[in-house]
Amino acid sequence: MPFEQMFAVRKQLQKGAALMQLELAAGVEPVNGRIHIEKINAPFLSKNGYKGTGAEFGAGIRYAVEKGWLDLHESGTYVRLLSGGDHTIALSATT
Repeated sequence: MPFEQMFAVRKQLQKGAALMQLELAAGVEPVNGRIHIEKINAPFLSKNGYKGTGAEFGAGIRYAVEKGWLDLHESGTYVRLLSGGDHTIALSATT
């Protein structure tokens, strides 16, 4: 597989993980505007949930931050859904 195709597939996988995480985050009631990372991490990695891997989780979070959908606190303990990002558009495209 040519490099360009591998890069495109990798981006699609990152986007898919990010969309799953956005879906999870949207279902969590924020505390002081914060969504604790374990509220997204646990169901994402769970065998009864999305069955994702740690690498997929990290790639998805990075992708969502890069796209302006999530703000990850420097401590890594919580995220915020950003209203200025197009995460609502991204989520509506998945339904």
